[in-house]
Amino acid sequence: MTKDILLSLKGLQMEYAEDSDAVETITPASYYRKGGSHYIVYDEMTEGFTETTRNIIRFQDSYLEVFKRGLINVRMVFEKSKKNITSYQTPFGNILIGVDTESVQINEKENQISVLVDYTLEANYQYLADCRIEMELHPRKDGISLA
Repeated sequence: MTKDILLSLKGLQMEYAEDSDAVETITPASYYRKGGSHYIVYDEMTEGFTETTRNIIRFQDSYLEVFKRGLINVRMVFEKSKKNITSYQTPFGNILIGVDTESVQINEKENQISVLVDYTLEANYQYLADCRIEMELHPRKDGISLA
């Protein structure tokens, strides 16, 4: 995998069997591998704000960790069959969130890495939704533009 990648990141919240809410982002990112872990780094803009949020995603085996620093601050850990609780700091205040991870699946090919995470999301100890994160990493090619 090359250092310059395109990251496709899709989040899905399934609140009810027939009702689901999907959000997909495709963004340029940097990728590297260190000490057996994969790392993705990219900056994110939030509508209505000038400050960015730096995102660092680290994953290996059945473990994924998301660090956000800047406008939004959080460290979320997705670890198979474990529940992790953290403070999600936003410009509007802090939220105590819990992620109860059912599975983390990583599939590596020569020029593609896929990550699938299924988990339950809680806010202030109250169930919110069953969720899924789908990530696809591809090398960025000359001439490919997001505009």
